[in-house]
Amino acid sequence: MNRSKLIGIIVLSIMLGSCNFSNDFSGSDHQGIAWDTIEGPAKGVLLQTDELVSAYISNRPLQVWLPSTYDSKRKHAVLYMYDGQMLFDASNAWNHKEWRVDEVIDSLMGLNEILPTIVVALHNGGQQRSFEYFPQKPYNELNVAFSDSMMADISKDYSSDGVFNVKSDDYLSYIIEEVMPVINESFHVNEDKSATVIAGSSMGGLMSMYAIGEYPNIFGSAICMSTHWPGGYAPNADAPKVFQSYIADNIKQDRVGKIYFDYGTETLDEMYEPFQMQVDSILELNGFQKDVNWSTKKFQGAAHDELSWAKRLYIPLLFALKKQR
Repeated sequence: MNRSKLIGIIVLSIMLGSCNFSNDFSGSDHQGIAWDTIEGPAKGVLLQTDELVSAYISNRPLQVWLPSTYDSKRKHAVLYMYDGQMLFDASNAWNHKEWRVDEVIDSLMGLNEILPTIVVALHNGGQQRSFEYFPQKPYNELNVAFSDSMMADISKDYSSDGVFNVKSDDYLSYIIEEVMPVINESFHVNEDKSATVIAGSSMGGLMSMYAIGEYPNIFGSAICMSTHWPGGYAPNADAPKVFQSYIADNIKQDRVGKIYFDYGTETLDEMYEPFQMQVDSILELNGFQKDVNWSTKKFQGAAHDELSWAKRLYIPLLFALKKQR
């Protein structure tokens, strides 16, 4: 199916509205975890538990989206996504924008284009977001004066009175050691890495790259949209340099499955192209093949926001989760 035809079918499917989800999970108990049904998604059902107490990060809700065709007897791929507050319901998002993840995935599944998939919405820590999402090993390689200044600027932007410790390694431990066991026990999923994808945008794009670099035996694909190579808000060469060094050492064809990058040309995305081109050169040197196990795409006119990511989300999903004919 050609790209333009697929786009049209997806858009039409979204506009037609949702299918009714027959299973009622409200107040249900799965392997000792109680899940409540949350209103908001146009398609499928969104479950939430507040019972997961983390030893690594501050406590927060954990949400799981199930497609309208979810069958508890059928194994599903799992898409872990950062910034879970922004994925399904614009009315609950701080900027009133959403990714429309439910509509996009439900439509692709309805077209039999991707594997049956559930989504785990990983919430960020609000003011702590950038400190949870800044890859820790690259961060440790930064000049201390530069990193302190950058993080102070980020704290001011979040209206925080203090600077938090970078704890992205703890956040990955939260996913691997605490979230994944709950998901694997509560839902019928394919635990193979080929069916396990990590995804995010901006700082979440950095964390998706970092997650597959740290845990290539767990995540088979990483989706990194509008990857925020500067790390902070001001253009600089220091942060991109340490990220590139990390990629050179860890994102290699012989240890990482598939990785997707993209960027727009407006707002924050305007900064990304030269850094992404440098990353692309490293990936080629590391043995990746364009549009086979690695993809980088440029979207002219696309901004750094959920509306732009929603419009093109189907592209990385097809790259990571496409059904084999």
